Amino acid sequence: MAVCIAKLVVVSLLFTSTAFVAADSHTFARSLLPRELGLKEEKLSHLHFYFHDIVSGPNPTAVRVAEAKMTNSSATGFGAVVMIDDPLTEGPETSSKEVGRAQGIYALASQKDTGLLMVQNYVFTEGKYNGSTLSVLGRNAVFSGVRELSIVGGSGLFRFARGYAQAKTHTFDRKTGDTCVEYNVYVFHY
Repeated sequence: MAVCIAKLVVVSLLFTSTAFVAADSHTFARSLLPRELGLKEEKLSHLHFYFHDIVSGPNPTAVRVAEAKMTNSSATGFGAVVMIDDPLTEGPETSSKEVGRAQGIYALASQKDTGLLMVQNYVFTEGKYNGSTLSVLGRNAVFSGVRELSIVGGSGLFRFARGYAQAKTHTFDRKTGDTCVEYNVYVFHY
């Protein structure tokens, strides 16, 4: 009987110390309600702007930073990687008011057509969204009429953003390679 009582005391002590340790331990993950982070009702916003990919002249905003051995012999430019810091403007003219920058990379990722893998942030510098960003990831089949890219996140006023961007080529200069693309972005955010 004394052995049973001793075992019971040891088990009780182990359980009690485990309970105290569990109560005091750090939590890796927990569920939250949006209001606990100060988030209000989710809304849907539409943004409209023009993206200027300038590859020519003394101050290009898109620069090839890497390529594969086969890139220059590929019909699609497969393997080229381009770093961008492209202006986003209210209108299609390069002189139009700048509202932000598209910063990131695109890579020619298709051997069969001109399909870009685009990984970029839209960094807004004007108005209500100044200082906020949207993160874009997707395939851009540049010779299709309208392309759709995913909005996968954001910062500032676009925290928890999700949505899509529709891209439509406005102008493409075959001589210089400079391109202006019209964007309509639809994004859910708080």
